[in-house]
Amino acid sequence: MLHLKLFWSFAQIGLFSFGGGYAAIPIIQKQVVDLHHWLTLKEFMDIIAISQMTPGPVAINTATFVGMRILSLPGAVIATLGCVVPSFLIVLTIAYFYSKYKNLWVMQGILAGLRPATIALIAAAGLGILSMAIFNVEIDALSLKSLVSFDTPAALTFVLALFLLIRHRFDPIYVILGSGILGMVVALFR
Repeated sequence: MLHLKLFWSFAQIGLFSFGGGYAAIPIIQKQVVDLHHWLTLKEFMDIIAISQMTPGPVAINTATFVGMRILSLPGAVIATLGCVVPSFLIVLTIAYFYSKYKNLWVMQGILAGLRPATIALIAAAGLGILSMAIFNVEIDALSLKSLVSFDTPAALTFVLALFLLIRHRFDPIYVILGSGILGMVVALFR
């Protein structure tokens, strides 16, 4: 039963996550943390961090890690297939219709309507991760009390990483590695 539930949860993620892996993070969190309680929010954030550092799409890596955590290797395969199969079928269908009707104004309107929704999903995921990293609470739980738990090293790491990425156009791989090293150093002195 758990195998089917795992497949169906990630099939829903594969079905309804438009805009790539980052846009899927809130949907994955809803399934894995909020609905099924397979992971705590802290464990989920750790898995997201690991899945971003490993090669491949974030949603698929997350599905693999979550499946592995819940049901070992069979769970990893089931969750990954659940995430991939619906998307594969959708893309196959869309590719057929897009090639056939790409010049219609309706198709252009649909694509134009999906762009703002995708940006909103990515922004929501980013704000959720940022609030968890800096305040150690979910974004809807932010309050004056959460300012007490403000994580200064995490906030400074975020600002430094953002500065290096935007202002100096550093390679994201070096920023990730540097942030990880900085996090280890800070953890040693806490």
